[in-house]
Amino acid sequence: MPALTEWKVPQAVQPRSEDYGYDLERALSSVVGLHSIIPPDAFTADTLGVERAGNGVLIGEGLVLTVGYLITEAETIWLHLSDGNVVQGHPLGYDGDTGFGLVQVLGRIDLPIMPLGSSDDVVVGERVVVGGAGGRTRSLAGRIAAKQEFSGYWEYLLDEAIFTFPAHPNWGGTALISSKGELLGIGSLQIERVREGAGGKAGKAENLNMTIPIDLLKPIFDDLKNFGRVNKPVRPWLGVYCTEIEDRIVTVGIAPKGPAARAEIKTGDMIVAVAGENVSTLADLYRAVWALGDAGVEVPLTLHRDGVTFDVRVNSSDRSKFLKGPRMH
Repeated sequence: MPALTEWKVPQAVQPRSEDYGYDLERALSSVVGLHSIIPPDAFTADTLGVERAGNGVLIGEGLVLTVGYLITEAETIWLHLSDGNVVQGHPLGYDGDTGFGLVQVLGRIDLPIMPLGSSDDVVVGERVVVGGAGGRTRSLAGRIAAKQEFSGYWEYLLDEAIFTFPAHPNWGGTALISSKGELLGIGSLQIERVREGAGGKAGKAENLNMTIPIDLLKPIFDDLKNFGRVNKPVRPWLGVYCTEIEDRIVTVGIAPKGPAARAEIKTGDMIVAVAGENVSTLADLYRAVWALGDAGVEVPLTLHRDGVTFDVRVNSSDRSKFLKGPRMH
């Protein structure tokens, strides 16, 4: 059970207790370190690794909320608590649509629970704390940079994600904490944006954190806690990784043995249309595929490869069927 790597956020951006109207140290003690071990033959082992480390937030009695990729297919989870103790956890639930993961603590944990706030009420420019495991020296004082749509290359879409700056260096599973000491979201990614400079020219690039809004958890929390997944129709999954290049959707990877691989879609193919409707953004692609029906539906795609445009039909699947399920020890 290795200890988490020692590091600190630069002192200039660490939050100061006197700047907040709540008990900052108490709030940050709800944030825990998370270390997971994944079997080498797991579906996500090659892309996400067999050891993953990040953060989680205690949101209920023995319940830790984190970002799902840290615990997907995990066979062992260790939680490093702010009181110095280390306890084992069990991957209780994962929701691919939102990206949330829920861990059951398998041991006694005597730490405060962070209350849930309202991410819908957050405004751009608002002061926040991005809390990491280890307290104030591993957290930073930030602001809301934007609230906007986010499309991920792994068939993932949020209608309105939260973006913060400056970026936390260990962003996975961090707690986005409001001015009231409430949880506004869970850290997911680090992205880069270029700020507009003088005369409308491209300015300096800066890193932001993308956060999953906490309001997305509220309607699915009971399902995740009690059943490990959300009780609703499953979206069709193609198993294709894409990016946008000059208003074109280009495949940059194919999931092994997934639906796209079976349909002989190749890296470098351009996806032109879904069911005859042209698509030019990842959001267009995902919404068009999901509108066709539930997982298992046939998805007609128009592709462009080596100067030739042609049609293929992909028998979509349920992504979770490719993943190892949680096991109790």
